[in-house]
Amino acid sequence: MKALSFKDIASHLVLLALTFATLYPFFWMIVTSFRPAQEVFTESYSWLPQTFTGLTHYITAFEQAPMLRFMLNGVIVCLGVLVVQLLTAIPCAYALAKFEFRGAKLLFGAVLLILTVPIQVPALPLFMALAEFDLLDTYFAMMLPFFLSVFAIYLFRQTFRAFPDEIIQAARMEGMGEWEILWRVVVPSARPAIAAFAVFSITAHWNDLYWPLIVITDTSLAPPPLAMMYFADNESGANFGALMASATVLSAPLILLYLCAQRQFVAGITMTGVK
Repeated sequence: MKALSFKDIASHLVLLALTFATLYPFFWMIVTSFRPAQEVFTESYSWLPQTFTGLTHYITAFEQAPMLRFMLNGVIVCLGVLVVQLLTAIPCAYALAKFEFRGAKLLFGAVLLILTVPIQVPALPLFMALAEFDLLDTYFAMMLPFFLSVFAIYLFRQTFRAFPDEIIQAARMEGMGEWEILWRVVVPSARPAIAAFAVFSITAHWNDLYWPLIVITDTSLAPPPLAMMYFADNESGANFGALMASATVLSAPLILLYLCAQRQFVAGITMTGVK
C-alpha cells in the first residue's frame, strides 16, 4: 500500500475540518432539540444532553404551530415554482444554445446581467402590482417573482451546448419538429442538470423568508420559514427546544431530497459547460 504524502494528509485534514464545520450546526440543532431549556446556555458544554427530554419539544412544536400545514404550503410553492421555471427556461436555453439568430449574444449577455439583480430590487413594484390586482395572500403572490429563472436558462444553455448537433439534424431529417426534438430527444439527456437545478430551486424557495414575509399575512398560507417565528416570544424569550425541533422537522425533507438526487446532482454540476 502506497504511503500517504504530506500533501495528501494535509488535504484530508482540511476536508475533515470543512466537513466538521458543515455538519456541526446540524448536530447542534438535533442535540438541542432533545435538551431542556436550562442546558442551552451554560458555562460548560456537553456534546450530548445531560437530561434527555425525549420527544417533548417535537410534540410542543406540532401543538404550538400547524407544522404539517406549513410543510404542505412549502411543497405547493416549491413545486409550482419549479414546474413553471422548467417550462420557461428549457425552451429559452435551447434557443440560445442551438439557434443562430441576430441578437443571440446580446440576449445571453442580458441573462448574465440579470443574474446580478437581487430580489430586493423589484420587490416594491411587484408588491404594488400584486396589491393593485388584489393578489396578496395567495400562493400565486409567493411564486410570481420566481417563475422565470435566469440561472436555469444559463445552466441549461451550457448543458444543451454539449448536446451533439448531428443528433438534432438527424431528428429533423426524420420529420420531427423542434418542440418534439426538444422534449423527446434533448431534454432526456439533460436529466442530471435538471435534477441539479431542482435541488437548487427547491432549497432556495423552501428556505425563503424575505418574500413570503412581505406578501403573506394569512397563517394558513405561510411557508416553512415563517414557522420559526411561532417559537419566539418577546416577553418570555424563544423556546429553543421547540425551535430546534421544528427546524429539524423542516430541514429533513431537503436532506432527503439531496440524498435521493445526490448522484444526478453531482453529475449535473460536473458536466455543465463541458463540450
